[in-house]
Amino acid sequence: MPHFSDRLAEVVRRKGPLCVGLDPRWESVPKELRDRFGPDGLGEAYAAFGEAVLELVEPHCGIVKPQAAFFEAAGEAGDRALRRLIDVARSQYGLLTILDAKRGDIASTATAYAQSAFDGYGADALTVNPYLGADAVEPFISAARAATPKRGLFVLVRTSNPGGGLFQNLVCNGRPLYRIVGEEVAKWNDGAIGDCGLGDVGTVVGATNPKEMAELRSALPKVWFLVPGYGAQGGTAADVRSAFLPNGLGAIVNSSRGVTFPFHPDDPNWREKIATAAERACAELDSGVRAP
Repeated sequence: MPHFSDRLAEVVRRKGPLCVGLDPRWESVPKELRDRFGPDGLGEAYAAFGEAVLELVEPHCGIVKPQAAFFEAAGEAGDRALRRLIDVARSQYGLLTILDAKRGDIASTATAYAQSAFDGYGADALTVNPYLGADAVEPFISAARAATPKRGLFVLVRTSNPGGGLFQNLVCNGRPLYRIVGEEVAKWNDGAIGDCGLGDVGTVVGATNPKEMAELRSALPKVWFLVPGYGAQGGTAADVRSAFLPNGLGAIVNSSRGVTFPFHPDDPNWREKIATAAERACAELDSGVRAP
């Protein structure tokens, strides 16, 4: 079966590095959908909005990243919506899907989380919190590599939130903690490098930390970067440039609010504004990657 890393590389070569986050919030969903479904139809509204987003962004991106928490908060209907959107993204539009759940646990619990993501929801990749140690990550790696088709992981290393440095920047044995975690990620890719030259265990490195990003890219030449923080959080195309390898691979750049909510909820032209935002982000990232 195709290596996850090679599937991701093919999508990036074909569509570019833009990843669109699906983070539905009731107060931000278009008024026409809120009026149609009402507060008791939260999950159904999220599904309808999500399917519209998939159709609108598909020409400009090859990866989507649903955030599990928003769907889980909508209960059983939200769970159905999440499953529906992952299925539609993959089967109807050929998009790769990253379930953003930031799971982290040990032994059989970690295995169950991984099976839920890959077998239950059908996601192509999962975000993972590594701070319980290697034995908390290994079950996810094993499950990803045993799945059909093979799946991938993105491990939190240097996140985009303002408080991320509280722990991630702590100096341990002369190096910041995020460097130590990043080096472990590189080791977890040993023996699992795809034809594209990159492994199936990636890192999460925020666009709001361009200095650390450049440092990590130099240290981790065979690791995919999932880059949040572009767009609404303030990261720019110039900020993410150092995440990429000279061949244009190595990174995917996520935009959630900047692409999916560039409108006022009462705006009847919300579909057009989503399509325009996705097209603009795709063009900005393409220009930024190619810029000297």
